[in-house]
Amino acid sequence: MIPAALEALKKAADAGDACWRRSERTTIAFESGRLKSAGVVEESGLNIRVLKDGKVGVAGTTATDAPPSDVVARALASAALGEPLAIEFPSSSKFSAVSTESKSATSASVGTLADIGRGLVERLSRPDAQINVVVEREVAELTIGNTAGGQGTYRATGVSVGADIARVSENDVLMIYDELTGVGLPTSEDLDFLVDSIKTRLELALKIVDPPSGSLPVVFSPMGLQAILLPLKEALSGKTLVQGISPLQGKTGEPVFAEGLSITDDPTLADRPASYPFDDEGVPARRLPLIDCGTPRGFVYDLETAARLGGSQRSTGHGHRGVFGKPHLGYSNLIVGTTPGPSRWSFGGGLLDGIRDGLLVDDLIGVGQGNVIGGAFSHPVALAYRIQNGKITGRVKDAAVAGNVYDLLKKLGAWGNDGRWVRTRWSPSLLLEGVSVAGR
Repeated sequence: MIPAALEALKKAADAGDACWRRSERTTIAFESGRLKSAGVVEESGLNIRVLKDGKVGVAGTTATDAPPSDVVARALASAALGEPLAIEFPSSSKFSAVSTESKSATSASVGTLADIGRGLVERLSRPDAQINVVVEREVAELTIGNTAGGQGTYRATGVSVGADIARVSENDVLMIYDELTGVGLPTSEDLDFLVDSIKTRLELALKIVDPPSGSLPVVFSPMGLQAILLPLKEALSGKTLVQGISPLQGKTGEPVFAEGLSITDDPTLADRPASYPFDDEGVPARRLPLIDCGTPRGFVYDLETAARLGGSQRSTGHGHRGVFGKPHLGYSNLIVGTTPGPSRWSFGGGLLDGIRDGLLVDDLIGVGQGNVIGGAFSHPVALAYRIQNGKITGRVKDAAVAGNVYDLLKKLGAWGNDGRWVRTRWSPSLLLEGVSVAGR
């Protein structure tokens, strides 16, 4: 498919690239403790981007029998209506070896996947709650090529196991969720971690207590850190540099945050579903420090954002694309705070000692809404616990937390010892001082 697409590109366009993706996704779902569905979905598609007369056009198809020349023709029609953009396609075909697939995933039967889900249902079941479990396995292959000579292919696997427990009591609805992700099947230790996480957070949440109020110390668990990290992810994106709205623009090399804050994006990590030897535009993957000891060091770019900055930057290998539409900028494995290593299950990450009155936030409502790039946040809690005299005393309801990320991260309380993967992000819990907490 790719050779035919490149031949058509060379005949009709000034330059271009093509990406072929094929995947097989198996999903096993248990609802209310019973097997609800088991299915396999196969998808494949070709995405072609052309450069013609200085303008860019894109087209895609999922029709496996469609001639690539037809897709090129549609991409050329798109380019006629496009805007000028001087994209430079990579010529390299040499990429670092990155472990992206596991035999345990490719060889696992539907029965094996169902047994994982059924085992979690049995271990989490309780008479006053509803248990839902989803086990998903994906096997994919990606091939890219461009008219500059760059080409490559790799296979990848991914397995996710998610479980939630919902409990309804009078006017209270409580839901606890957690998930494991990897390139292979979870180990027994992984499943123990998932069960302990859900059970521990559930037991601590059964007692409801009044929320504290004021400017307080707040521990954000790895799952609750999204509101703190989202503004930084936006600010470190080349897209916001193009738009001229990044608060970190022009501050590379200057200390902006507390020395304890470090963030790295690394698509070369072994055995992670978001890893790759090259991105979806054929740019070689590499480890990219974004913030080092409180100082911004770099931003993520794809080919388009690099081109829009007038050639002053080059793609960092963070271009992602689907079958339809143009490639877009995205992160891979985001490492926050510490280096990935074995997880030590300790709810709160050992940060509760010394807190006279505060909050542990595990989930917030409405993250991503409002003026994210400015760093200000104000969210009701979906799941949070009150900390009194170094211990969790119960779950709080009808409370909200607020603050500004750029102010709060100038002084870090501490990182926890509970670093873990939350989908494509590794981070431990984080203690921040002076977060506004109010009852609703």
